[in-house]
Amino acid sequence: MAEAPVIAFFPEASFGAALNCVGIARAAQARGARPVFICHPGFTGIFADYGFQEYHLPAVGAPPSADYWQDFIRRHLPHFNLTPIDQIETYVAPTWEAIVDTAIGAEAALAALLARLRPDVVVLDNVVMFPAIARAGCPWVRVVSCAETEIADEAVPPYCSGLARDDREGRARFLARYLRAVAPAQDRYNRFRAGAGLPALPPGEFLEPSPHLNLLLAPSILRHDRARPLDPARFAFLEGAVRREGPYDLPEFPKGEGPLVYVAFGSLGAMDVALMERMIAAFAHVPARFLVNVGAFRDAYRAVPDNVHLEGWYPQPSVVAMADLFIHHGGNNSFCEALYHGVPSLILPYCWDGHDNATRAGETGTGMRLDRARWTTGDLAAAIAALVSDQAMRARLRENARAMQASPGVDLAAERILALVPGRAKAAG
Repeated sequence: MAEAPVIAFFPEASFGAALNCVGIARAAQARGARPVFICHPGFTGIFADYGFQEYHLPAVGAPPSADYWQDFIRRHLPHFNLTPIDQIETYVAPTWEAIVDTAIGAEAALAALLARLRPDVVVLDNVVMFPAIARAGCPWVRVVSCAETEIADEAVPPYCSGLARDDREGRARFLARYLRAVAPAQDRYNRFRAGAGLPALPPGEFLEPSPHLNLLLAPSILRHDRARPLDPARFAFLEGAVRREGPYDLPEFPKGEGPLVYVAFGSLGAMDVALMERMIAAFAHVPARFLVNVGAFRDAYRAVPDNVHLEGWYPQPSVVAMADLFIHHGGNNSFCEALYHGVPSLILPYCWDGHDNATRAGETGTGMRLDRARWTTGDLAAAIAALVSDQAMRARLRENARAMQASPGVDLAAERILALVPGRAKAAG
């Protein structure tokens, strides 16, 4: 009997990418593959908890540990109140510098690990290319688990801009500042690529499309009409990549009933304790029940209203399925989970593609954007009430959820990945 093909998943050090890959890995495993995970420092045990074998990159180079990214975000919290264009110099460019540090620091250890693993396919869910993957001697897959805007097109707003589709003037201003600000990081990165035998990338880009397969986690309801349609032989759009989690038992709320609202801003967004405290205080004046994910900072909260329940972790897909509204930061993972379960989104973006998803929610009638810094209790209450009571939106979301659930993205992803295993497609035929 032939050995099970080894599929090496290498997600970036974020829970969105990590958990998207878990869903796809489960589907690949169900089809006879042996998924393994390559872990950045700080993610040890995350994939083992789902039953997958882990291989850990040593904490060499920069960033030296998971604490690096927490410290990085903590230093940049004030910049999250800026507009997307004003974040370019203060947050986006420094982030690219740190990401390039990550790629350079991981290269030697990653190359050695891939030589030892000899995977049949490598799946990369990241925003930067690691040359060791291109030189691993096997097909590699790019997963675009951020917004579709990550793949540039004349008809698609610039990545991380939060611009409306028809804002041509704003696009020109944003791109000019973006390309100027990230040029030093990209120049350094292209020199690193050249030393590894890879060609330079165009201005502003840090990751090329895979010549083998690219998976975009953008559900149909969110997709843009492109000036240059993507080649379906190499680019596959998924209806998200939503994983299954165990059931969740709702807590008893001492006060009130009403709609159930789930609130989560990601592991890094949870670090903004001041924002979370302000929102929790406002929830006391809203006739609804709130489940609030506060990450590792549960002990930072003292006065919690009776209609609010705090936890450091929730089985998010299971909770979203029960909710009437999902308040989040616009991460693509959270947005896709809301759409998969037919739940409207109230998005308070703070960085990266959260801006793009917040704008797209309004354009597609799947949710609403609220500025994360400039809102009142009345604004927040009104937004919640409007989204919960919008029956036309809810009907549209239910119809979309049925379509997404009928075509699970994780299954299509697994099938397309396994078709790259040498000899498998021919055998399947």
